[in-house]
Amino acid sequence: MTDIKSGPNPLFLRHDELHQGLELLFYAYRDFTAECDTILATYGFGRAHHRVIYFVARSPSISVAELLAILRITKQSLSRVLSQLVRDGFISVQKAEADRRRRLLKLTDKGMELEHRLSEVQRARIGGAYRAAGGDAVAGYRKVLLGIIDETDRRHFEKNR
Repeated sequence: MTDIKSGPNPLFLRHDELHQGLELLFYAYRDFTAECDTILATYGFGRAHHRVIYFVARSPSISVAELLAILRITKQSLSRVLSQLVRDGFISVQKAEADRRRRLLKLTDKGMELEHRLSEVQRARIGGAYRAAGGDAVAGYRKVLLGIIDETDRRHFEKNR
């Protein structure tokens, strides 16, 4: 495990500093998802279900094509997860008025309740970390994450914020 006591050198990034960043991301992701994994398991759901629920909540009436573009998964993978969420009453599907071939997704009340429960856990974790780190660190964290995601998604994110 990488020692995190020494501060990063802003002049150059050594091999061990980059590995520390990778390691911290892996540990953070593990802990960021752990409580939600427990909640999801009670429904027989996994992380793919969580991602679908999250992005449908963030963009009510999102089309299946738009969701596929965000998640970057195959239609087959989304179909399996989405079918279960629809069948279990967490998501409703409606045909678009302008183009009846387009399917639009919305959370049901049951879906909104689950999304709130999952997001509350993660907002609390991020909120605590933000408070402990302070405003400058939060701004730096955002810059780092924006730098990690690809340019197309970065432009989309910055455009919508």
